[in-house]
Amino acid sequence: MSIVEYDYIIVGSGSSGSVLARRLSNDPDIRILLLEAGGPDRNFWLKLPVGYYRTIYDQRFSRIFETEPSEGDGFRGIPWPRGRIVGGSSSINGLIFIRGQREDFDDWAKLGAHGWSYEQVLPHFRNIECYHGGSDHYHGRGGELSVSDLRNRNAACGAWVQAACEYGLPPNDDFNGHTTFGVGSYQLSLNGRWRASASSAFLHPVLGRGNLTLETRTHVTRVTIEAGRATGVEWISDGEKHSARAGREVILSAGALQSPQILQLSGIGPADLLRRHAINVVIDAPEVGENLQDHYQARMILKLTSRNSLNDDVRNPLKLAGMGLDWLLAGKGPLTVGAGQVGGAACTNHAVAGRPDIQFNVMPLSVDKPGTPLHKYSGFTASVWQCHPESRGSVQIQSADPLKQPRIAPRYFSSDIDLKTIVEGVKILREIHRQPSFRDQWSEEIVPGATVQSDEQICDYVRNTGGTVFHVVGTCRMGSDEQAVVDPQLRVRGVEGLRVIDASVMPKVTSANTNAATLMIGEKGASLLLDEGREVQQNSLQTA
Repeated sequence: MSIVEYDYIIVGSGSSGSVLARRLSNDPDIRILLLEAGGPDRNFWLKLPVGYYRTIYDQRFSRIFETEPSEGDGFRGIPWPRGRIVGGSSSINGLIFIRGQREDFDDWAKLGAHGWSYEQVLPHFRNIECYHGGSDHYHGRGGELSVSDLRNRNAACGAWVQAACEYGLPPNDDFNGHTTFGVGSYQLSLNGRWRASASSAFLHPVLGRGNLTLETRTHVTRVTIEAGRATGVEWISDGEKHSARAGREVILSAGALQSPQILQLSGIGPADLLRRHAINVVIDAPEVGENLQDHYQARMILKLTSRNSLNDDVRNPLKLAGMGLDWLLAGKGPLTVGAGQVGGAACTNHAVAGRPDIQFNVMPLSVDKPGTPLHKYSGFTASVWQCHPESRGSVQIQSADPLKQPRIAPRYFSSDIDLKTIVEGVKILREIHRQPSFRDQWSEEIVPGATVQSDEQICDYVRNTGGTVFHVVGTCRMGSDEQAVVDPQLRVRGVEGLRVIDASVMPKVTSANTNAATLMIGEKGASLLLDEGREVQQNSLQTA
């Protein structure tokens, strides 16, 4: 059987992969193959903004990875859903669009990711964005991704923001502006009434291009490498093996769990690990799969005194009908919300140089987890996570079988400062809840409850009930040192024609939600590829 050749093969149609496919296919002479493990993103609940409540743990759209139990999570193990659908996790996430602190990217540059400081990545953020609030130094209007201010007002959320200001936090009407410090409403990736996923914004509009081929339900098994160069990929589809060759480059955009897994299966990783599973060592790269980071959150649930909770509204036929009309006729209301309506960033007594070290996420509803029914009482949820976790985990293959999930060890709270910071965050939330504008809004703290008061009790509550914020990054670290998995041009060290362009290259997790930064990585990565391509072409012309 003949093997088809493309210029670029992209593994993964998520946030970075969709942007890459869009940008590379702008040149009709470039042939691109885009491989996606999941199926098409046509389901209605994938399009409705609030639909993530139904989809994030639905195995039709998400692969649920199991993590290793540890002391940090109360020896429970935390399920990690990742989008297994066209658009990847951007098709099932909570829609919050926030870049993070400018210092996040300056930290990357200081750690050896030269060219990735805040001012250097800001143009790429602006390039992808169509912000409804207008363009300025921080925002773009000409990009494909529609970004909207919050379109739902809730009295309890408004009272919470006012109480946070009474506590001492400044109001902030743009977390993507000068600073994330303060409290206010979140911006969301919305286009009209619908979710603006990476696939709907970047990929679907160009699928008709003759130079772009999308193959779904393809499980990539390895990158083929010949004489030190990546030459293509192999995958399984419908139980059959397939392969394709890449004339220029193979790009892994499979995410922070599966990009390192594919590298390891391809012989790029810790030599001892690869030999243990009888995989030929192409490059001994000890850091492939290391540097795993995630945000861990603790939730507080209150019972409201008034019926200002969505828990009540969804059980009221008149209000439910009103929600539907607000969404259908005006593109606003509760059906347009994401995984947080209001929140912001603050400093605990562990913060360094006034840089916020915790983030809040506040919603006028309560639930055990997405996909389960809302509580029957008038619930209100405020969660907190540490912005800059120091704990590091790992991803390692458990077998040479590419269909078996890797061993994932998050090692939450292996660094003491992480737990100390989140405990302080819980205390600050309680102080906010006691402020004049909010203290009469609620009658009872359901979770963790009035009996949980000491630091030790709060620690136990955090370990035993907290969980992921789905911000997994870092396992193919970018840097300039020899141990970094990829260099600042996102090229895998030791192998030509192979890059990783996704959230796994982040040296450190951003302080806030990670999807905006992952889209930016795709945009900057495409720019690097195209610039190098133009340079090669110019050199060829000069030589001729």
